Amino acid sequence: MGRFIFFMQFSLATLIALICGFLVNAEDPYRFYTWNVTYGTLSPLGVAKMGILVNGQFPGPPIEAVTNDNILVNVFNNLNESILFTWNGVKQRKTSWQDGVLGTNCPIPPNTNWTYKFQLKDQIGTYNYFLSTQLHRADGGFGAINIASRSIIDIPYLIPSKEFTVLVSDWYNSDHKNLQKFLDSGRLLPRPDGLLINGDPRNGVFTGEKGKTYKFRISNVGIATSINFRIQSHSLTLVEVEGAHTLQEVYESLDVHVGQSVAVLVTLNANVRDYVIIASSRFTSPIYYNTTATLRYAGSNTPASNVYPIGPTYHIHWSMKQARTIRLNLTANAARPNPQGSYHYGTIPVVDRLIVVNKETTIKNKLRYAVNGISYVDPTTPLKVADWYNISDVFHMHSIKGNPVATNYTTGTRVITTTLHDFVEIVFQNNEKTVQSWHLDGNSVYVVGYGSGQWNSSMTKRYNLIDAIARHTYQVYPESWTAVLVSLDNKGMWNLRSAIWANRYLGQQLYVRVWNDEPSVYTEDDPPSNILYCGKFKKPSS
Repeated sequence: MGRFIFFMQFSLATLIALICGFLVNAEDPYRFYTWNVTYGTLSPLGVAKMGILVNGQFPGPPIEAVTNDNILVNVFNNLNESILFTWNGVKQRKTSWQDGVLGTNCPIPPNTNWTYKFQLKDQIGTYNYFLSTQLHRADGGFGAINIASRSIIDIPYLIPSKEFTVLVSDWYNSDHKNLQKFLDSGRLLPRPDGLLINGDPRNGVFTGEKGKTYKFRISNVGIATSINFRIQSHSLTLVEVEGAHTLQEVYESLDVHVGQSVAVLVTLNANVRDYVIIASSRFTSPIYYNTTATLRYAGSNTPASNVYPIGPTYHIHWSMKQARTIRLNLTANAARPNPQGSYHYGTIPVVDRLIVVNKETTIKNKLRYAVNGISYVDPTTPLKVADWYNISDVFHMHSIKGNPVATNYTTGTRVITTTLHDFVEIVFQNNEKTVQSWHLDGNSVYVVGYGSGQWNSSMTKRYNLIDAIARHTYQVYPESWTAVLVSLDNKGMWNLRSAIWANRYLGQQLYVRVWNDEPSVYTEDDPPSNILYCGKFKKPSS
């Protein structure tokens, strides 16, 4: 009997220890980063200017993580200006407080530090971060975010031998303060002086072995320029777009618009030598061909041929047709084990339709960009803070209007109010002669349709309601429209903005408030304990 009792006590103690060990280890891992943001001289195109560095690096250091990791980034601002970082494509589940835009956060003042804390909840894929304040990102302050799948989740292709990060940016030889003076004076920005690949116009090298396959994670982190990406004598197999696994179509070249990210597989099956990697501008005159890198086969002693593969130039319909071929892999897993196609977005009733019309206009004799008649102005108090703490006279809430007609243009602080879990159709109508790029923080959307001319309700018959790609940033071609469907299942205050930064700086943005009146830790976290104060939001007296 005594031996039995001892055995039971031992077994119970062992079980408790195992359970406690499981609970201790059940929390998702933490990754800690310390970033020192400083000025530094940069001259990638031969003209020196004051750039912005993160830990002395341009581009900044990557965040390499795994699904569900917790990320803590302690940012030390050594500039003489306030700054914020935003995490382009990270959904910030329950944590719009960490989104890093002026609608959600007070900026980090000079000579201070602030720590972001967020989770990469249920996400995989290729993303990036950048400075969201002013035009700072024109001087640097951007980098990669790469989220790998958990080991228990299958991916729909063989694991590549290695991954390469490719950050393509446009570059101005003038610094951000001079660029802001251009815009503040009512003038358009000049065209960029060139393009860069990982901060360099021509010297980057990616080395691999013949017969092996490599993943290239490509992001357009520029502020103005759509690009076309291609590799001499090699094809690109698309496998992922902004966290969604795609049908594995093969391309000779791919368009990547401002703010977008893709991942492609490249098999080194050519002769052992060097090959040119090219990123050239799209929809511009002239075309910038001055940006190259090298794909080098191990053991190569032969330079790349100077006969470069020709890319598309203007060719709007070519680009639109290519965009329609980028579709969701319905049988593949993403961050979770269930197939991507198990969410039948095309069968869900649409609650509301928002038609977004962008417009270049003049207000008080100054160049501005407007959305449905209103050119957005950032208040000194973040919208999220004002909403949570009931601070009045900061913004005005608007309901969704199905058919916006604007004849008078004005400045204002527009917030569209929606209800948590609303399923919404958004139509982006671009009547301008330039390509647009739109982004919605906190969400991925299904891009169900592209078309030329004016959208009307009959266009819904052309929507892809089966396997449209899910992504966070989507292009709208000149004098054309793009339609998306989105489930607003992430409570918070989310920036709907132009990814073309001069347009956003001059008002082409708004915010979407996703809300319900039921407070719950399951839908939204409380404000962080280290919340910053600014505007009407005053620090309580001790």
